[in-house]
Amino acid sequence: MHQLPGAWQRTARGAGLLAPDGSSVPTIFAEMSALAAATGALNLGQGFPDEDGPAPVLEAARDAIARGVNQYAPGRGFPDLLSAVAEHQRRFYGLELDPQREVLITVGATEALAATLLALIDSPDDEVVVFEPYYDSYAACVALSGAKLVPVPLQWPDFQPDLEQLASAVTDRTRVILVNDPHNPTGTVFTREVLDELVRLAHRHDAIIVTDEVYEHLVFDGPHVPIATLPGAAERTLSISSAGKTFSLTGWKTGWVTGPAELVTAVLAVKQFLTYVGGSPFQPAIAVGLRLPDAFFASVASEMAEKAQLLGAGLRAAGFDVSTPGGSYFTVVDAAPLGATDADAFCRELPARAGVVGIPLTAFVSPAHRDRYATLVRFAACKRVEVLAEAAERLAGITVA
Repeated sequence: MHQLPGAWQRTARGAGLLAPDGSSVPTIFAEMSALAAATGALNLGQGFPDEDGPAPVLEAARDAIARGVNQYAPGRGFPDLLSAVAEHQRRFYGLELDPQREVLITVGATEALAATLLALIDSPDDEVVVFEPYYDSYAACVALSGAKLVPVPLQWPDFQPDLEQLASAVTDRTRVILVNDPHNPTGTVFTREVLDELVRLAHRHDAIIVTDEVYEHLVFDGPHVPIATLPGAAERTLSISSAGKTFSLTGWKTGWVTGPAELVTAVLAVKQFLTYVGGSPFQPAIAVGLRLPDAFFASVASEMAEKAQLLGAGLRAAGFDVSTPGGSYFTVVDAAPLGATDADAFCRELPARAGVVGIPLTAFVSPAHRDRYATLVRFAACKRVEVLAEAAERLAGITVA
């Protein structure tokens, strides 16, 4: 068979992973991580921590295994974790949820997103509005669902959208408005004005808001504001989050969807035929994590803010123009002052030039819009302080190409 037909092609094409000859190519994350391993460069590309999560959570997982929590969990998730998620939403945001009807445990936020889009998209005429640059799985899942991706550009250096462009993008064809806040890859936190406009547009065009809030506890200046807490939003909002970023346990792949029972049940109808359930012993452990004291959650944000400041200072000293992040793991820079004209080529050369790996922002945009972000690069601050300090020292030696 010369070319294998199937939905994989539109999925790969949506994520920019289909070569001109029709073959599939690796993600930029896999490619750059392999380059880091091959060259000994410090990997500030892929967004995973290099430290373990809190000891009580790790111990709870070991205890669950020892107690025999090793078979399938219930389809919606273990009741204790469902309750812990509902308690978390009430404790931090004042949202009241029925844990048995308005919470669903998923295999990370990625599965939650895929199941949500597959559940809600009903026609090739449906559109999904996203902010661009966007996390690559958004484009892949939208393409898999058969819908049309409608990107709204975020502008350097603050990465807030133009509200007129946003209003033009949302129409009666819009089925889902997909929002990542705090935002990957830019590190921006959207203003209240932007969030209010999203809710207004969703009501005007009868769209569903889907929020990816995996960095909710990594906001650097003030508390996170979920869209579901805004007036008129909860009735049409599905909120997605996970344990990976908050607890530095990305490999556990434990996430959740919360929102109106009708919408959550629709997601369950699809999710149960994707993975059915995730790793059982991780669920009671994450329930322990979600009930940790307020001081833990405050420390997560403050420590990441300090790391972002350390990384930002090193990047500025190296000669980059730097966008100051409002949250998340990531800092975006403009490499043009160092002679870059193509971020992709710059990132492939950077391990040899400076012993550091970053990710070109063009990996997160549609092909037609690559020129808007041609010289921008994303670096991840979710590493040990000594690694960030060493990266700053290495970058200080870089010269203009």
